[in-house]
Amino acid sequence: MVLLIENEISKKFKIKFCKQIDMEKNLWKKIKSASYNLLNPLIGLLEKTGITPNQITTIGFLINLAAAIVLIAGAEQADRNNYHYIAWFGFILLFAGVFDMLDGQLARRLNKMTKFGALFDSVIDRYSELVMFFGISYYLVSYHYFLSSFFAFIAMIGSIMVSYVRARAEGLNVECKVGLMQRPERILTIGISAVLYGLITHFAGNFKFNIESLNFTLFENISIFTIPIFVMAILTNITAARRLLYCKKLMN
Repeated sequence: MVLLIENEISKKFKIKFCKQIDMEKNLWKKIKSASYNLLNPLIGLLEKTGITPNQITTIGFLINLAAAIVLIAGAEQADRNNYHYIAWFGFILLFAGVFDMLDGQLARRLNKMTKFGALFDSVIDRYSELVMFFGISYYLVSYHYFLSSFFAFIAMIGSIMVSYVRARAEGLNVECKVGLMQRPERILTIGISAVLYGLITHFAGNFKFNIESLNFTLFENISIFTIPIFVMAILTNITAARRLLYCKKLMN
């Protein structure tokens, strides 16, 4: 009797879980479809230039590298109240994200989708992400934002694990694209927060809210950039765990 009740609860949970996953998939498909429709004119232009999808992927990586270099330069040459470097990092990162969307679509348009192209894109994406987090951590450590740099490291771990769980699952013939904080969301989160930090600081000036009794800064300008990283550190690891749970449901 107890076993029957447990099986019924497990079945209901599985149905509810799968329905939620399907809703997330459908929402993400709609967002991607709308984004690609906006990029279609640019893809048509690239098609005429003769550039290859792998070259687009490489250009995207180089732009990500440039974004990280901007942060490193800001750590070495500026001061902690100089918002320009993080703002420019955000703009460059968002620009690089466009190339991340273009390569796959161009490959489909040119009918040049290959196994090596998919592998190359995945590998370069991981390098791009690691370079980005290196730049963020370097900047934060340089200005003694040690707690924020710790969360940036945790966010990096979560980001890599989100991608790894999917890759490993698909290697076992299980499609695994569920959950929030996939690569586009991660790029948008960091890029937009960096740009917002720059814009708000430019117009509002520097501000800081302290808890004097604890000698602790509750909120300051750079929190606009670092709080989303903290949120991402949590959500990426939750997504990795959810993907693992999703695969377990399908494999059992």
